[in-house]
Amino acid sequence: MASTDERGELATIEHPLLEPEFLERRLYQLKLAGTAANGHTLVCLPTGLGKTTVSLLVTARRLEEVGGTSLMLAPTKPLVQQHADFYREALRVPDEEIVVFTGDVSPDDRAALWDESTVVMATPQVIENDLVGSRISLSKVTHVTFDECHRATGEYAYNYIAERYHADADQPLVTGMSASPGGDEEAILEVCENLGIRDVEVMTEEDADVAEFTHETDLEWERIDLPEAVLEIRDALNEVITDRLEKLKDLGVARSTQPDQSQTDLNRMRGQLQELIDNDQSEGFKGMSVHAEVMKLRQAVTLVETQSVEALRRYFERQRNQARSSGASKASQRMVSDPRVREAMRRAEEFDELHPKYRKARMLLAETLGLEGGDRVIVFTESRDTAEALTDFLSESFEAKRFVGQGDRDGSDGMTQTEQQAVLDEFRSGEFEILVSTSVAEEGLDVPEVDLVLFYEPVPTAIRSIQRKGRTGRQSEGRVVVLMAEDTRDEAYFWISRRREKEMERELRELKGMADHLAGELDEAQRSLAAFDGESEGEVKVNDAEPNPAAVSDSSSGSEGDPMQPGLRDFANQNAASGDSDEDGSSGPDESASNDDSSSAEESVETHEPTAEGDAIEIVADQREMDANIARDLSRREEVEIRLETLAVGDYVCSDRVVVERKSVADFVDSLVGGDRSVFEQVGAMARHYSRPIVVVEGEGLYDQRDIHPNAIRGALSSLAVDFGASVLRTEDEDETTELLAVIATREQQTADREVSVHGEKQSKTLAEQQEYVVSSIAEIGPVTARSLLSEFGTVEAVMIASEDELQRADGVGQVTAERMREVIGNEYTGTGR
Repeated sequence: MASTDERGELATIEHPLLEPEFLERRLYQLKLAGTAANGHTLVCLPTGLGKTTVSLLVTARRLEEVGGTSLMLAPTKPLVQQHADFYREALRVPDEEIVVFTGDVSPDDRAALWDESTVVMATPQVIENDLVGSRISLSKVTHVTFDECHRATGEYAYNYIAERYHADADQPLVTGMSASPGGDEEAILEVCENLGIRDVEVMTEEDADVAEFTHETDLEWERIDLPEAVLEIRDALNEVITDRLEKLKDLGVARSTQPDQSQTDLNRMRGQLQELIDNDQSEGFKGMSVHAEVMKLRQAVTLVETQSVEALRRYFERQRNQARSSGASKASQRMVSDPRVREAMRRAEEFDELHPKYRKARMLLAETLGLEGGDRVIVFTESRDTAEALTDFLSESFEAKRFVGQGDRDGSDGMTQTEQQAVLDEFRSGEFEILVSTSVAEEGLDVPEVDLVLFYEPVPTAIRSIQRKGRTGRQSEGRVVVLMAEDTRDEAYFWISRRREKEMERELRELKGMADHLAGELDEAQRSLAAFDGESEGEVKVNDAEPNPAAVSDSSSGSEGDPMQPGLRDFANQNAASGDSDEDGSSGPDESASNDDSSSAEESVETHEPTAEGDAIEIVADQREMDANIARDLSRREEVEIRLETLAVGDYVCSDRVVVERKSVADFVDSLVGGDRSVFEQVGAMARHYSRPIVVVEGEGLYDQRDIHPNAIRGALSSLAVDFGASVLRTEDEDETTELLAVIATREQQTADREVSVHGEKQSKTLAEQQEYVVSSIAEIGPVTARSLLSEFGTVEAVMIASEDELQRADGVGQVTAERMREVIGNEYTGTGR
């Protein structure tokens, strides 16, 4: 039931930076925004109840009172675009000042737009790259929102951005948003610590303020009996799995040969096999190959049990193609050649019955859209193959379209961002009835209210289950149905998800109002980041109605505010001062958050803004190296400045003569025996552009990779050093590689007084740059001396014909350098090469 004022009109929120009568007044949103405006806060709110509106209210307040820039991060491009569209509608800020940063926008354009923008919507990977590459600074950012913040674990980009933000920003304020921040208190605390959050505000559907905006959602499960033909295919595959587990048991790593091994047990086996490999035992390599085959066979069983025979047929076809390809693994070749697997393939090809899940799905949709007069349904499935096949099947009876992630994965065509947006727009406008989606529609995308959410199979994680169910029951009563194949891992996944979901709900209830306990749990270094002191007294009113005392900066977490950051103030009074009228408003869009397509941030690490030119050691890193942590770790150092580029050769440039190619031991060995480009080609290209190429081989067990004789590897190392003139250095891990790069760059730029110069880059050089490049290559004099010579003599030709005495007239050129230059320029070419 919508809120109304004393005249029975729809109550809306008013503020100088918000479009008048655009946002429906919801007390729970105002309470959450009041707390979030006072300190770094995690906002937990059920899917579909407007977490984005909470962030918008805080952003409006911050922009009005503190100024600066607001940054909102979301995990996917469609979600970023959705937030941008909503903010442009809701904020009284010029549209051109609300910009979108994704990988589709060039780095140079992003750097130019950054300082001119008021609100930036971005994917975290883009902001991470721009921070590492010193293209932007967070110093003037006064509010950062981390949407779907439960992702802030492991190596996810949110962690690095939060660390840099707290260190670099003048007046930082963090808002984390999630419908499902973690499965237990430990997981939620990890998210808080990684983002520098110290307050948690939780609203559940049990809260009175929230309950009036939600409706009961029935959860049903439909048990499906699989036909005998499907069970026979499954049993044949399980027989092969049992055989392979026997081999692993003989090696002492498998405790059982039952085909329904838990993932935990399989992970344990893999760990034991890796130990054998590390100890240079050949059994480890053989066992790892068998283990890989078990994983492939288990995937086949999962498809036939929980998806469809059609999905299994597509999987088998991909496996056959992989086995035929050059460099195919022994696991793939062995699997497709096993007579029992070949028989399962044959049976799958001959199966022409309607899968029982298809039949049940069609019946449920007919009930919802026909008998019950429903308008929309979402069908969720784990498999892209199933999404495509099921869409084709349902389209025979209904208007259905698929909605899958971008790119081309496992031989299945994805959807571009434009295609995704078009499908969503059509679904919202009612142009078709059924959206068949993979996980892309789970997390936050503004998918409209639906009458039925159908789980084609259960998902074993509480977060994803909660997000899927949040697609119904917002405006009216909704229905959720889960299809479970009897006596399969469908059933196991369902109960795992149910248990974890109940645990999460219990944890969230316990977290309500526990800010004092949470503050004690969080690390003192995190909590002290940009602490907000003082108390705020702001009120919120609705249009011209009386102030609502319940909306006064309500903070069950007990956070305190800075005088510069009062609680959420009276939006209505502020707007009235600017002369806005009081008429019927319309509620803003119900914001939810998501899409398809992580180690904790290091504590107390001092970060920096880009230093003045010449003050820092500069290292140019290839953008593709962002998969590693090296560039990030270097960017945290006050004395180092990282520049990200797409390098034509090498991974890191440390000076005009030193380029470094980094390879893990596995990559190094792989590049010797196959791949698109061998290490010799790579180092050869490096040597043509740099006089001091370096190869860093990172990790242990260099001579234990694959079945390659150690002397073959030693021969390759010798060839790199002798034939290509490359230095080959060994490091234990990324940390040691990071230290090595910093030392090399420091020695080159400070001790040897050399500059960084990227040779062989794809972009064209200016004429002056080309002239400097030619002269700097003479006797390795470098760019500084090259510029001095060109300034003195005017042309490359004049430098080449100058005598030793004349050359010494240029700054930085002494007798020894002049003699070396004349020796290179004047001596006859012998043609002996290396």
